[in-house]
Amino acid sequence: MSAALRSRADVATATPERYAKQLVSHLGRKLTWEVDGGTSTAQIGEATGQVVVGDGVLTLLASGADTAGLELVEHVLGSHLERFGARDELAVSWQRA
Repeated sequence: MSAALRSRADVATATPERYAKQLVSHLGRKLTWEVDGGTSTAQIGEATGQVVVGDGVLTLLASGADTAGLELVEHVLGSHLERFGARDELAVSWQRA
């Protein structure tokens, strides 16, 4: 499937590895994640979500063939990360590409 729509959210945090591990572990109850180094990828509905660990940043990527799929990935990844990072006031702001 060729993903026509993409979005990304770069979330600044001092502990991106910890949040990535928590997010992938929690969502791993219902999703199958492929992990390649600092990048974790999962199919969410008909779209794809990625969690990428960077230096002082956790990047969330969403791609899908339609708006509904893209919004599902944004909601799943974004809402969970904001809940886990509430104490550190993490905020997810998606940018469409």
